[in-house]
Amino acid sequence: MRVSTSRSLACLLLLAGAVGVMAPAAAAGDLPDVLAAGELRHLAIRYAGFCSGPEAGLDVEVVRLFARRLGVTYVFVESDWSRIIPDLLGREVVRDGAGAACGAVVPVRGDLIATGMTMIPWRGQVVAFSRPMFPTQIWLVAPADSPLSPIAPSADLGHDIARTSSRLGGLSVLAKTNTCLDPSLYDLSGRGARVVEFDDALRFMAPAVLAGEAEATILDVPDALVALSHFPGRIKVVGPISPPQAMAAAFRPDAPQLRAAFDAFLAEIYADGTYGALVARYYPAVFSHFPAFFADQGVVLP
Repeated sequence: MRVSTSRSLACLLLLAGAVGVMAPAAAAGDLPDVLAAGELRHLAIRYAGFCSGPEAGLDVEVVRLFARRLGVTYVFVESDWSRIIPDLLGREVVRDGAGAACGAVVPVRGDLIATGMTMIPWRGQVVAFSRPMFPTQIWLVAPADSPLSPIAPSADLGHDIARTSSRLGGLSVLAKTNTCLDPSLYDLSGRGARVVEFDDALRFMAPAVLAGEAEATILDVPDALVALSHFPGRIKVVGPISPPQAMAAAFRPDAPQLRAAFDAFLAEIYADGTYGALVARYYPAVFSHFPAFFADQGVVLP
């Protein structure tokens, strides 16, 4: 997935204009600027197994290795889902239906985002994604004692999504706007669900549904796998709500050299087994759910 031409050009023009109005220390640049600064600022959110702080997490470890490869200092910059793209672009992001555009100037706080970010279309209109890094999908999840019965998976994903969706009628479902769990992305209301907007961090959605804040929640695969591990026997996956998706790192549209260097680095660690070993540390169950993803990306498994 790459940035759409018209919106990418608009963002590039806005970003170019922003350079003159932001202090030099806040401005972000491309690979030569990162090398000259001597540091790589990693924007991340404490989320699932991708980031639990500046020292641990799949994406934290990958970006630390990338900074080492570049010969610069790794700098962890914590953000949240409402701010992380503006923290990268130096621009507010204005949603327009299914699309997005750059808005008012804000400080730039980082050089790349790597935090289990799903490559959903509106994000691809304002950022430039790396090659895919991790497979995902949206699942409907409920407490183990819920009367909802999990579907029996078939060879027809569309049929499985339809069967899962048929369980949404009248069901209260946690979701979170402007994330990969945005209810509008999956037409939850149109499918009959009573959407309950969740106002806390994504990592608390599974505990919230166990606490009775809704009858079910949608979760992406990484968060669901973590929840299944943390709450064994207490939650169940009802079935898929979406087709497979992918997660990736995000860059400013005007930093193609930095993105290209990161993609080249990913190709190396995919091929030499480094990345597969890291995935196995944080998400050992994912290989059985999405074997084709890792094969397609050339990831050598442990």
